[in-house]
Amino acid sequence: MRSPKRFFTARGLGLGLASAAAVFAITIITASLPVRAQDARFHNAPASADSMKDPYAGKPDAVAAGSKLYAKNCVSCHGSKGDQSGNIPSLNSGDTQNAKDGQVFWFITRGAVSNGMPSWASLSAEQRWQIVTFLKSGKLKAGVQRETKPSAQNSPVNAPPPKPPFTDYRYEKPGTTHKIGVGDLPDPFATESAQNTPEIVDRKNSWPQAPAGFKVDLYATGLKNPRFLRVAPNGDIFVSEPLGGDIKVFRGISTHSKPEETEVFASNLNQPYGIAFYPPGPDPQWVYVGNMDAVVRFPYHVGDMKSTHSPEHVVDLPHNSHHRTRSVEFSLDGKTMFVAIGSASNADDPDTHPAEKNRSNILAFNPDGSGMRTYASGIRNSGGGIAADPRSGDLWASVNERDALGDDLVPDYITHVQDGGFYGWPWFYIGSHPDPRLEGKHPELKDKVIVPDVLLQPHSASLQMVFYEGSQFPAEYRDDIFAAQHGSWNKSTRVGYEVIRVPRHRTSQASGEYEDFITGFVRDDGEVWGRPVGVAVANDGSLLISDDGSNSIWRVSYAGK
Repeated sequence: MRSPKRFFTARGLGLGLASAAAVFAITIITASLPVRAQDARFHNAPASADSMKDPYAGKPDAVAAGSKLYAKNCVSCHGSKGDQSGNIPSLNSGDTQNAKDGQVFWFITRGAVSNGMPSWASLSAEQRWQIVTFLKSGKLKAGVQRETKPSAQNSPVNAPPPKPPFTDYRYEKPGTTHKIGVGDLPDPFATESAQNTPEIVDRKNSWPQAPAGFKVDLYATGLKNPRFLRVAPNGDIFVSEPLGGDIKVFRGISTHSKPEETEVFASNLNQPYGIAFYPPGPDPQWVYVGNMDAVVRFPYHVGDMKSTHSPEHVVDLPHNSHHRTRSVEFSLDGKTMFVAIGSASNADDPDTHPAEKNRSNILAFNPDGSGMRTYASGIRNSGGGIAADPRSGDLWASVNERDALGDDLVPDYITHVQDGGFYGWPWFYIGSHPDPRLEGKHPELKDKVIVPDVLLQPHSASLQMVFYEGSQFPAEYRDDIFAAQHGSWNKSTRVGYEVIRVPRHRTSQASGEYEDFITGFVRDDGEVWGRPVGVAVANDGSLLISDDGSNSIWRVSYAGK
């Protein structure tokens, strides 16, 4: 066992300083480069698009026609309300609504195949403008009626069984163990790239399923987009609500598994996600919050449920395009603040796409935001969750890998993160496998790519992770990892939509396998009612799970012997 005095030191295949410097230079990152808010153009639209005017702007007939076109051509990927889902950014808010009409028209016409967006040049210019008119009308938030049910929505119920070690929701059952090896990976495009975005349905009588001996209770419901969870030293449960701009606090767990008090700690934040207490330990003085565009902090004393202070700015972060989650974590000694920032795309080359600057990395700062350096690079999106191992101090990450290479590529993963490590994105994946969309670029990096510790089902969208330090679960769960799997949009038969357990066998390492722990968020007919995002261990040792599908928090307790 490693000494607990070591904080985030390299293990195994770590790059040397010279190699790491070369990697960082190629990815347009240097230790002396400050992080600044990014204001890149909408999907790199040319300046000529700015002057293009929508000839149908505001016309009701065009809005109605655009709605029908959206329902026919767009809803299967973007959903009936255009909400953000997985790798697909929101259309009813954010960049699309802020972009000029001509920029949106240009992007619909051109597409971005490597990022899963086809060109719609086959539609007439009038039809493309009608879609723009509808998108800009604000009516998308109310939703559209699908013309037909997407073929991938229900047909997978009768699809052939998946070829192990790959699986899908039909075979995800509590206690089932999976292990994917590098040798199991298929060739790119062995299957077509699917578009299977879930439409969230009412939970009705559905309920999460747990292993024998465990019990699942509904802790809180009626939330607005609950995401990241963090437990304060006194047991208060902090949860971020990005769409509402709030940080909420729940206090206590009643005999009926309900909170005893609820309060809004802070509001009017810019899509807050990550939450961290500083300094680590029993008496933190600050609550740090990872907004979409910056890290901010609030003065804090243990027991505070409502901040009376305005947020104090710590450091700006890149924030153009999607992947807006910013996970914040401190080293065990409190000397380093880590911030995980996902890519701005699926597979855009940072050499030619300015929007990727300072992204697909885990950045390290002093706690006051100074001294930025790149801790690890080539990690497509770990913004959903990084965590410090309370035993060894190693940094771990839960990572969303790229899409659009087929049903069983590329595996998401959970791994310890090496200081100076390079993990491949966008040129390589899971070791030296080249992305065919960028093949031939940067061959000098091929042998520097670190293979992650635990490969997960491709497209399962692994988000927040936590180390189990409680005493309520059986002893074999101690020091294991729990991680939320938000669920796929790019696989023909759904996968994910669960909480997994990564057993570490009372060590500080993982041997590659993982286990389905809490399942049941997809009904037998393939419809989705829940999507796990955050996981945290309550002070009583129960496991808390945030679910932005049913807008709830679930509590898992152990009731067995």
